[in-house]
This record gives sequence, structure tokens and C-alpha cells, in this order.
Amino acid sequence: MKALKHVNKYFLKYKYQLLFGIAITIIARIFMLVTPRFVREIFKVVEDYKAGTITEVSVVRAELLEDILYIIGAAIIAGLFTFLMRQTIINMSRHIEFDLKNEIYQQYQRLSLNFYKKNRTGDLMNRISEDVSRVRMYAGPAIMYTINTITLFIIALLYMYSEAPTLTLYTILPLPFLSFAIYKLSKEIHKRSTIVQVYLSKLSTFTQESFSGISVIKANGIEVQTSENFEALSQGSKDKQLALVRIQALFFPMMVLLIGLSNLIVIYIGGKQYIDGEIESLGTIAEFIIYVNMLTWPVATVGWVTSIIQQAEASQARINEFLDLEPEIQNHNETPSNIHGNIEFKKVSFTYDDTNIEALKDISFTINHGETLAIIGKTGSGKSTILDLIGRLYDCNSGIISIDNTAIKDLNLYSLRDSIGYVPQDAFLFSDSIKNNIKFGKEDATDENVIQAAKLAQVHGNISKFAKGYDTVLGERGITLSGGQKQRVSIARAIIKDPKILLFDDCLSAVDTETEEKILKNLYRVAAGKTTVIVSHRVSSAKNADKIIVLDDGKILQQGSHKTLINTEGYYKTLYLKQLSEKEIS
Repeated sequence: MKALKHVNKYFLKYKYQLLFGIAITIIARIFMLVTPRFVREIFKVVEDYKAGTITEVSVVRAELLEDILYIIGAAIIAGLFTFLMRQTIINMSRHIEFDLKNEIYQQYQRLSLNFYKKNRTGDLMNRISEDVSRVRMYAGPAIMYTINTITLFIIALLYMYSEAPTLTLYTILPLPFLSFAIYKLSKEIHKRSTIVQVYLSKLSTFTQESFSGISVIKANGIEVQTSENFEALSQGSKDKQLALVRIQALFFPMMVLLIGLSNLIVIYIGGKQYIDGEIESLGTIAEFIIYVNMLTWPVATVGWVTSIIQQAEASQARINEFLDLEPEIQNHNETPSNIHGNIEFKKVSFTYDDTNIEALKDISFTINHGETLAIIGKTGSGKSTILDLIGRLYDCNSGIISIDNTAIKDLNLYSLRDSIGYVPQDAFLFSDSIKNNIKFGKEDATDENVIQAAKLAQVHGNISKFAKGYDTVLGERGITLSGGQKQRVSIARAIIKDPKILLFDDCLSAVDTETEEKILKNLYRVAAGKTTVIVSHRVSSAKNADKIIVLDDGKILQQGSHKTLINTEGYYKTLYLKQLSEKEIS
């Protein structure tokens, strides 16, 4: 139960609802347990009539009717309070589920980019859905039935003991065996529940990746192989589920057996005591049989509740693994920072934790407010890493990154990121309208702002041709659009934000040269007065920048203006001449 302590804060939050639910449960059980006592009274009235103690039939009928009405009344009140009990406690568990999902989602938002490189999306989704659902079962049904069972046992045993102490002791004789069996089975359920949840995460991950990469699967014709892999994983998950179910299936038959044994004990011992005169009425035996059968379902639910708690424990432990993590990127300044855009790197080095690749080695450069820096280099030379460090998606291992003469770690993290318009290399669009995708960077943008940004990104013409225009809803990850269209919508999203710093990570690779020229012309106009960093493989994207850096294997190979670099022997001049000749040939 150690992992489930995390849920206690929610019980405290909804303490009045929980206490009210407990009170209602106790009241409902009290009225339910009144019924057997009136059944005993009915037997007693009949026995008194047969013994001649009561001679008038009208008196017998009156007393029987009175007892029957009491039974009906108690049943109606018990039913009403049972309904209220479920409404109160189950509703509370839904509130806890809502709060826990939000807590996990907020934690996912806080965690650094490195976390998402180490964990699979399917597993993250499974923990916020399947695992939370299992915890909700603990916070609702498990608590409700536990209170119900405890109340029934206490009140029933008190009633039974007050009537026939010896018979009561014989009746509860099987309970120690029941407790031991529950303890042994619970340990095994906990172990198997953990394995089941791990397999469910694997299954979710495989499914999510398959659907996201369906175009790759179809293009390579590996549908059969993928289906076989999925079937194998499903089979493994099914086997683990069945192994868990087999253990859980032992509970109910065991409960029925032990309750049946208790009934036999009541009939045998009770009958013997009645014959010996230790029990006055057969109604007492009938009362005990009803009590025992009333306890059948609560006792049976002991196993079910135990199973729920064990599964919830396993699920909450998995949830806590992420909730206990502290983000690698911390906000060290709660005061909002005013960003202008002077950027300086001083001997900055950075190594990726997950791959141990040293992406940057002693990088130093300066970009003044309003200037444009272009970064050119081969794939894997560290270009995108520089952009990630400017946005503090990672922190450098050594050296200092400063913005406006302040160490980047000392700036308010949210002010920093809010002042940046970032267009990633792999343009990501949400399954929403094109308008909302562009407005993602600025929720209060008007339709005119959206259209203006789209025009600057040279995508307005494409959008206008769609039947629903800007209201066209995109498929997952923007699959409705072509690669070039996705990049341009992503550019529009950055432009509309009107940030202090613009970061473009090779975001024109999927557009033709003519469109690139138009977009760049617009970008340089939009970027006036803003600090801009352009990462590209094309010299055409870099030539108008105030400063150009050539990276190779994480080091600065060359730097200077376009004019300086094309007049200097080296990588930039070679690349420029090569791309110039390719353009002339095309």
C-alpha cells in the first residue's frame, strides 16, 4: 500500500464527500440488517400460535402484517441509502480520477525533452489512461465495498452474538482460513498485475507506433509482418491476463464454499441447540442463515477488492515513477524576464545523454539584437542542437549561454520560450483546423492575422483551394498536407507569434527554390528588428544573413559574411559552387 499513499491527498481534498459516503453506507447496512430480526419475530409468532400462546388468528395476522411492513420499510430505506452511497463514493472516485489525470499530464508537460527520448509514447499514454483507471477502482468501488463489508460484519456479528454466542462462534469458524487464503492469493495477484500492466504498455506503444508509421508500413509492404508481430505481442498480453484471471477466479468459488460451510454449521449446530433447548426458536436459525447469506456477497467481494487494491498498487507504483521525477530543465527565476535578443555562446559543449554523442565542442559566437545568423553544415554537425540550447530544451554541459548579458539559466524559463518563435525541422501539426494550427502560437490572433501570416509563409494560396479553407481539419500530425505545406504552416505559426527571437531549423527543405526565395524575402522583412537564426543545408537560405557559421563535427569550421566566405577556400565556397552549378543545370 506504500505507492497508494499518493492518493491520500485526494481523499483529504474530498474528505467531506468521503465521510458522508461512509455515514450513508453504515446507515444503509443497519437498515438492511434489521430484516433478519423481523423474520425471527415472524417465526416466533407462528410458533406461539401453534403452541397456543396466541389463540386468535386476527392477532397473528396483525403481528405478521406489522413485521412484513417493517421488513418492506427497512428494505426501501436501505435501498435508498445504498443508491446515495454509490452516488457519493463513486462520484468522488471520478473526481479523483480527473485530478490524477491532470496531475500526470501537468507532470508530462514539466518534464524535459530528454525524458521523451527515453520513454515511449504508448507507455506514457497507458499510464495516464489504463493505470489511472485502476487507481480509480481503488478510490471508489474498493473503498465502498470495504466499508460495506466491515459494517456488515460488525453489526451482523453483534446481532448474532447477542442472540446465540456459541452458534456465532461456530459460524465464523471458517473466516481465519479465508483470511489466510486471501493473503496468499493477494501476493500473487500483485505480482501478476504488474506484469499485465507492463504488457499493456508494450501493446499500446506498438499500436501507436504502427498507426503513426502506417505510411512507412504500407510503402514497404510489411503489413503481414507487422500483423504477426502485433499478434505475438497480443498473445503474450493475453497469456499474462489469463494467468492473472486464473488466480482471481479462485476467489469466488472459495467464498461460496466457505459460506456454504457456514450455512451447514448453522443448520447442524443450531438444530442441535434447538433440540437441546439452548435456542428458544427456530426463527433464530432462520435469522442466522439470512445473516450468513447476507455476508456471502461482502465476503466474496473481499477477494475482488483485494485484487483491485493489488492492481491499483501496481498501477500507482508505475505512475509514481514519473511523478517522482524532477525535470532536468528547472526554472530558477520566478520573476518574468524581459527578452531583447542578444545571444552569446562562450565555449559551449554539449553531449546527449541517451546516445553519448558529443554534439557541440567549444562553440563560441555572438548574435546582436536584430541580426540574422545562418548555420550551415553537414547532417549531424550540431546545427539543430544550437537551436535547442537557445530554447533551453537542454542545458549545456560546459560553457556559458547568455541572452541580453544574462546567463540563460537565470532567465525566467517561460518568458524565454514565450519570446521565441521556433520552426522545427520536422514540422508537427495537430489534428485540428489549419486556422487553429496557425493560431497555436497566439491564441488571441484574429482571422486577419492568420491570413497575413499564411501569406508571408506562401501557403495562403494552397489553403484557399481547400473546400473549407482555413477551417479544414487536418489528419494526425498534419498528414492531410504535403511536406512543403506542413513546413509553411509551421512557419506561419512562428510568424504570427511576433516573437523577439526567430529560430528556423531547415524549415524550407521541402519547398522548391522559387517558393523558398519568396518565403525568405518575406522572412527577412518580418525578421527586421528580431534576432533570427536560420539552420539550412542550402546556401540560398543563408547568403543574406548578417553572419554565417559553418559547423562540422560539432566545431565551428568557418564563420563570416556570405561575401567573405565565398572568397575563402573551404567548405562554404565548395558548397556554394556545387549548389550554383546544380541550379544552372536544372
